[in-house]
Amino acid sequence: MANFAYTILYVKDVAASIEFYEKAFGFQRKFISPDNDYGELNTGTTTLSFAQTALAKTNIPGGFIESDPAAKPFAFEIGFTVDNVEEAFQKALTVGATRVSEPKTKPWGQTVSYVRDPNGFLVEICTAME
Repeated sequence: MANFAYTILYVKDVAASIEFYEKAFGFQRKFISPDNDYGELNTGTTTLSFAQTALAKTNIPGGFIESDPAAKPFAFEIGFTVDNVEEAFQKALTVGATRVSEPKTKPWGQTVSYVRDPNGFLVEICTAME
C-alpha cells in the first residue's frame, strides 16, 4: 500500500511561501535547501512542500501551468482542519491570504471557509469531520 507522504506546490519564492504558512497556520519549518529552491513544513502526517518554479521546470520537461493569483484557482485545494474556523480564516487574511468564501456551516455540520495563499493556491480552512 502507498503512503501519502507530501504535496509540493511550485512557487516563485520558497522562503516567503514557508513564512506565510508558518504565520497563517502555525506550521513549523522542517527544511529549506541552501539555495532556497525547496522547502518543507511539518504539518502532521503529511508534509507540505514548496519547490521554486525554476527547479520544478528542470524536473518536468513538458512544463506546467504556473499558479497565478490574478487567475481563477486550479481545480485543486489543500485543506487544514482547525478548532476555530473564523479565527484561522481571519488570521490567514491578516498575513496575506485573499478571501474566497466566508466560514459557513454545511448541512452535515462541518464549518468550511476558503482563502487563496499569496501564490494563488486554494486553501480550505475547516473543522474536522467526525
